[in-house]
Amino acid sequence: MSAPDRFENVSTLTRANIYFDGKVVSHTILMPDGSRKTLGLIYPGSFHFGTDQAERMEIVAASCTVKIDGQASASTYTAGQSFDVPAKSGFDIEVRDGICEYVCSFLG
Repeated sequence: MSAPDRFENVSTLTRANIYFDGKVVSHTILMPDGSRKTLGLIYPGSFHFGTDQAERMEIVAASCTVKIDGQASASTYTAGQSFDVPAKSGFDIEVRDGICEYVCSFLG
């Protein structure tokens, strides 16, 4: 299942979440049911993120290669695909070409 093209009836926080000197940028949206998501861009490079909560990353545009902490190998994800990251874990993500766009949902 891929991310929708739009989210209706949401609130958006005006301050961006900026990581790695601006190479990863996202904005937080608050859903009508009280859950939150982030919508973001990842510019070319390799980055590591830690997770407090479990997350689902849905790729909206371009592609990335991801290695979740504890897994033996990396996998490539393209637009329309997603991957889940366990709570209290992390992942390495690499974007080689273009700008990877994503929707991150915080699970449980």
